[in-house]
Amino acid sequence: MFTGIVEEIGAVTAVEPSGDGVRITVRAPKVVADAAHGDSISVSGVCLTVVDQGDDWFTADVMRQTLDMSTLAGIEPGRAVNLERATPAHGRLGGHIVQGHIDGTGTVLDVRPGDQWRVVRISLPRELAPLVVDKGSIAVDGVSLTVSAVSDPSTSSGTGEAGSGTGTGEAGSGTGEAGSGTGTGEAGSGTGEAGTGTGDSGSGTGDEAWFEVSLIPETLEATTLGAREPGDRVNLETDILARHVQRLLAFTPAAAAAATEGGFR
Repeated sequence: MFTGIVEEIGAVTAVEPSGDGVRITVRAPKVVADAAHGDSISVSGVCLTVVDQGDDWFTADVMRQTLDMSTLAGIEPGRAVNLERATPAHGRLGGHIVQGHIDGTGTVLDVRPGDQWRVVRISLPRELAPLVVDKGSIAVDGVSLTVSAVSDPSTSSGTGEAGSGTGTGEAGSGTGEAGSGTGTGEAGSGTGEAGTGTGDSGSGTGDEAWFEVSLIPETLEATTLGAREPGDRVNLETDILARHVQRLLAFTPAAAAAATEGGFR
């Protein structure tokens, strides 16, 4: 488990084919300082397992399903990635509970700079829209953020029926590889928290579902989100509590119908 508090920005140094997946090597001097074979490391929000390591690098396998559902598809040497070690049981929960199981990807629609922060609007896949709420938590490329605005479900296409979400199926359908290690790293410095300002409406995209996050200077500097521009794809992981509620409602038709009529605001 992770908390969405990025510890360092790493760089992919090698990508090799491995069956129908790939094996990547990442330069990451901080997160490998106490890493061991089998430990879990979040790579831009995707939980990967350490299979080899050196003084300042580690190697991990990425399976086909993970490539299909995340921005790791087409990854090449030189790409910057957010890194976080698994949170120890005695560590601080600085962000929110993040599994490293990507639900899908979104596209940056708009970036609006402010005096001290930056408001970023990101598209939402239709099936994920009911799981994202104003002032709730979401992980974007592995960064724990507070949602500062959401699209109106009555005017967007993002109000899918309960139980239809990509990340709400049976256990094991997430994209992050579990790994055998529990991780020993302390949560890093506070890079994931976001402001609560909602900003102006920006340049939306018609009836497409979207959400906004407000990025403070620390997040812009200490994560890859500071370099994101309109058109960039990002990994999304919705709140695990929302996913569990949606799954439970799927087995209770009457409650699911009532919740859907209410718009899951």
